[in-house]
Amino acid sequence: MDIEFARTFLAVAATGNFVAAAGRLHVTQSTVSARIQNLENQLGARLFQRGRNGAELTPAGKRFLVHAKNLVRTLEQARHDVGLPQGYYDVLTLSARIGIWEGFLPKWVNWMRKAAPDVSLRLEIGFEADIMQGLIEGTVDIGAMYTPVTRPGLVIEHLFDENLLLVSTPREGALTGEGYLHVDWGPEFHARFSEHFSSLAPPAMTANIGWLAMHHVLAFGGSGYFPERLVREHLDSGRLLRVPGSPEFKLPAYVVFPRESHHDTLNHALEGLRMLAGKEARGG
Repeated sequence: MDIEFARTFLAVAATGNFVAAAGRLHVTQSTVSARIQNLENQLGARLFQRGRNGAELTPAGKRFLVHAKNLVRTLEQARHDVGLPQGYYDVLTLSARIGIWEGFLPKWVNWMRKAAPDVSLRLEIGFEADIMQGLIEGTVDIGAMYTPVTRPGLVIEHLFDENLLLVSTPREGALTGEGYLHVDWGPEFHARFSEHFSSLAPPAMTANIGWLAMHHVLAFGGSGYFPERLVREHLDSGRLLRVPGSPEFKLPAYVVFPRESHHDTLNHALEGLRMLAGKEARGG
């Protein structure tokens, strides 16, 4: 079986339609359709139910999902094993949003280097869609993100809650000033923000990465909503100030990993993430 057929199947399963899968794989929609048709012919079963809402896995497709992930993962594992540095017996790939990297995941990396010094780590920054795709294809072992999407074969587990605060540099306006930079923290934040500030005009500046927005505010002045743990030291030093009377918003952070995994390295890594998330929730 052509490994690209398996990758294409996983792309359709992850995105829920052929058009999005084609864009992700950088091929035409007809190529995706042809690959899926070829795969269905080889397996003698229909893998997707096509409809107006996209492509949903059939019972046969759900059963094949495990095998497709194993096929891709086996190839990736072979590449990893061949490229393992001397003295390391395993490799683990973690991909996460940059906001979770900032101030939290480096602690996990440090913990892993001490707890599992013979495991090679591959560390990535990504957005939810790319991380979920990597998890489904088996190229990512653990994902950490704010807005995961439920997919067959993956476990979504709560890590901790971010506490989003509206902060500003001294003498800056809150939400009405030109210095306000609106960060896209996902649909839940957008819904709650819109509910509290329904009469607010669209912001002049927006950013899809909190880290980028925070550094802009610190460098040039302004305001924005940021996780408390990221701005705590700046609040303590007086470089940033809480905007009086502004509401706080909760933003859950999640870890996502394969459901059917008996990978000792993965389980060990999750143990460290859970332990550190517990400390984060307790303010440590």
